[in-house]
Amino acid sequence: MVQPGSTIGILGGGQLGRMMALAGRNMGYRFVVLDPTEDSPCGQVADNQITASFSDMEAARQLALLSDVVTYEFENVDAQIAAQLERDSFVPQGSELLRITQHRVREKSTLTSAGVPIAPFQVIQSEKDLQKAISVLGLPSVVKTATGGYDGKGQWVIRNEKQIPLAFQEAAKTGLELIVEQFILFEKELSVVIARNLQGEVKAFPAGENIHIGNILHQTVVPARISKEQAKRAEEIAFKIADALQVVGLIAVEMFLTTDGDILVNELAPRPHNSGHYTMEACVTSQFEQHIRAICGLPLGDPSLLTPVVMVNILGEHLDFVMEKVQQLPNTAKLHLYGKAESREKRKMGHINFLAPSVEKALQQIDQMQIWNHPEERNHG
Repeated sequence: MVQPGSTIGILGGGQLGRMMALAGRNMGYRFVVLDPTEDSPCGQVADNQITASFSDMEAARQLALLSDVVTYEFENVDAQIAAQLERDSFVPQGSELLRITQHRVREKSTLTSAGVPIAPFQVIQSEKDLQKAISVLGLPSVVKTATGGYDGKGQWVIRNEKQIPLAFQEAAKTGLELIVEQFILFEKELSVVIARNLQGEVKAFPAGENIHIGNILHQTVVPARISKEQAKRAEEIAFKIADALQVVGLIAVEMFLTTDGDILVNELAPRPHNSGHYTMEACVTSQFEQHIRAICGLPLGDPSLLTPVVMVNILGEHLDFVMEKVQQLPNTAKLHLYGKAESREKRKMGHINFLAPSVEKALQQIDQMQIWNHPEERNHG
């Protein structure tokens, strides 16, 4: 067990690291962060920041030297750096989970081997491969890079055969390995954040219903507006994955609830997740405290939901409106800003958790703020 008072090293200084450190400080832990950006969001609340590239081997050694345990806040960690940290420090999440989840082919193959339902896919290397794959998978289909994609980046939807050449051209420009995946007609997007500690204890947070706009998460609605049986099935899938992958820490399992009522896993994130921010006020234990507990070998906290909640993201284009209307926020709305120096369109600058007697009431409060009510943001799914 890594006792409170010890130092936790965080690879990555973004908002997830920031909220992790704020939760861990309450428990008595100290923090050192490695990030190339001076005065990073996590660096602002940590005891120390090493300002260096994520590929800087000497900086990784320094992080290991200063830390009793090391964690990461994003999965695209250089494999050599991860291996170096494992040699020099205690990295309970390990590098194997990173190796799997940072590569779509490995991730999907691993899930298939574990008996987890996913969308059919094929690996492609040429336009001819893409045409053959689409003849099997059908249209629409989605071309994705095997590595590096997030918030809709590295993805091209093909809706008719005429789009095949251009989609392949654009995807091939990345120089990355490519897959093509059957486009899933879904009723809702769901996620379950689940924790597993060093002793193998596992606990899941309630399933969230996720609403995306422009491939960026806009809202997470909890309880998800699905049946009890569907919520139970989503949690069972998450438990199966945490066990099969021998997760330590958190893993977020993103899923589709299809129009046929099936649940298919879309992707995994082995860390705290944007769709788990609602836990900060709405659950007995937040996802960030739970992650600290898990990697340090403490008993996991109670993940029970205390109140209905809707988490809404604040992007760069929303920030000025939020600041203008901050005095009009309901007294049960909880504002979180990430301390980023530059506000840019589509950049995640913060979030608000709207706590209310029902999710319908919370959605009503969000609409009344008139901050997110642009035409493309009016549909709550």
